[in-house]
Order: sequence, then C-alpha cells, then structure tokens
Amino acid sequence: MSDKNARGGDTGPSPEPIRFFGTTWVEHDEGYTARRVGVAAGSLLATVASCLILRFAYEGLRIGQVGDLVTLLVVIMFATCSALAFGHTWGAFTKRPDPTRQASLRGLLTIGFVGSLTAYFLRSLREAPGESLNRQEYETARDQHTRKTTRRTGNPAKRQRP
Repeated sequence: MSDKNARGGDTGPSPEPIRFFGTTWVEHDEGYTARRVGVAAGSLLATVASCLILRFAYEGLRIGQVGDLVTLLVVIMFATCSALAFGHTWGAFTKRPDPTRQASLRGLLTIGFVGSLTAYFLRSLREAPGESLNRQEYETARDQHTRKTTRRTGNPAKRQRP
C-alpha cells in the first residue's frame, strides 16, 4: 500500500486492488455487484468445465482398461487434492499464506484445481474473494497513517495538572 493517492496527494495508504475488482471493493461502487455476479458465474462455469474434463479423464482410464486399482487411486488422488486445495484456498481469503508453503503446495493445488475453483465460487457469493483480508489490512494501514500524521495541539509542558 502506497502513501500516494490516485490524485497525487499524500492522503494516506491506498487500497490494494483485487483481481477482477480493482479497488471497487472499498466503496462497493463502479459495478461491484455486476463484477461479483460475473466472477461467481465464471468460476461456477470453470468448475463445471473442470469436472467435465475430469470425467473425460475417468472415461479414458476405463477405455484404456488400466484396472480398478489404478482407477480408484486416481479418483482418490483427485478427491484428496481437491479437498486440500479447497481448504487452502478458502483459508487464503482470511490470512496471507506463507510464500514458502505456497510454493511447496503448488503441485497439490494444481491437481486439486476443482477444489480451488469451488472455493473461489463460494467466496464470490459472499464478497469479492479476498475482500475481508484486504479491508482489514487497509483499515489497519489507514489507522496507523492517521496516528502518525495527527498533530498534537498545544505544548504538553504547559498542561495544567489537577
């Protein structure tokens, strides 16, 4: 968050933009509701398309006659990775994930893409994904800036004591 406003004045920290929403999440203006509807519809569509892709992969395993054990293992792998990716993505909306842990989970999150898309869809029904975290950080930065820039009035040495 920078200390420069879009108008060029030093008016405090500026909000961090969110993907697809920019900074409209601050005041819920400039088509915020339409963007939320669009993000929810898009993420739901992506989730359904992802499930269809997984269905084609499952059919490919059946056509390839790889055996029941391999098919079961693949289904369990995708279900487990999707559940873990859902939990990780959902948690990332309320607190910043550790970058090193994020890098180590990249493969798991890629395999569990259905869980991540589902979490994104469900969160977009309530708010812009990541809005509450960004709002909390923005308000904290604004409060800190206000405390830093507020001038004291009068000389504390001349204060009358009761």
